[in-house]
Amino acid sequence: MPSVTHEALVELFKNRPTLAAEMLQDALGQPVPAFREARVESSDLTEVMPSDRRADVIVVLLVGEQQRPAMAIVVEVQLGVDPDKPYVWPVYVTQTRARHRCPTRLLVVTIDAGIARWCSRPIETGHPGLMLTPLVLGPAGVPVVTDAEQAKAAPEVVVLSAMAHGQSEAGEAIGVAFLGAAAGLDEERRAVYGDLVLSSLNAAARRTLEAMMKSGYEFQSDFARSYVAKGVEEGVEKGRKEGRQQGILEAKAHDVLAFLEARGLEVPAEVRERILASTDVAELDRWIRRAASVGDARELLATTGS
Repeated sequence: MPSVTHEALVELFKNRPTLAAEMLQDALGQPVPAFREARVESSDLTEVMPSDRRADVIVVLLVGEQQRPAMAIVVEVQLGVDPDKPYVWPVYVTQTRARHRCPTRLLVVTIDAGIARWCSRPIETGHPGLMLTPLVLGPAGVPVVTDAEQAKAAPEVVVLSAMAHGQSEAGEAIGVAFLGAAAGLDEERRAVYGDLVLSSLNAAARRTLEAMMKSGYEFQSDFARSYVAKGVEEGVEKGRKEGRQQGILEAKAHDVLAFLEARGLEVPAEVRERILASTDVAELDRWIRRAASVGDARELLATTGS
């Protein structure tokens, strides 16, 4: 079951279709066409994928009177390491490109710096010259929104800012900026966004905002009561830490394989699987050192008694 953080980030991009283009251009410096409309399209890519596999959000930028697709953006929210994603992300991009007949970008969104580094790794498809490098919006790229007018103009951006930076010293200023924007939202979005912002802030910032509201704050939305009010935020934080650890293991495992392959050694499938399955950082470090001297990839496992 997706976490509240995952679902919340997905909803931000669905509620503000221009957000993906704004983040690509403003945060990541990627050019986007001067579009007339940004439209959320079906993310069902079951032509070649299992029915439970679909992109989180697909946004198509339309230009001209004919509303012609000029660019598609596949938005994927990633909060932990998932070894399947390097295989399915290229499919999402090619299927979306084929469906809408336009250039397609992959935008991966995460609020964890370690996961951002993992997501940024180029994906080698195996075909010469065909490599996919995800465009990753991590916490460093998310703007710190403390200006009330900016928050009113783009409430989804200030919520994203709170989720990425709410634990920092800027948390209180971000929260205050959101309060200035909240009055202009419809009741449902005001409740959901308010809960998300408060649950993302550090304790001091949250106390300040609660005091400004002049009463003890209770989570207002069914969305938050189902997840946040039951303590799932602690579970999400635990998941982030586990994701960071998994990211370290994945990176080291791929370093072992890269070292072996750079030396021209063939890596049998069983050796590759054993390396990728390792959950021991010390073991992977030993393998990295040994990869410089072994004459056969199989010797790597034999040196540790595996």
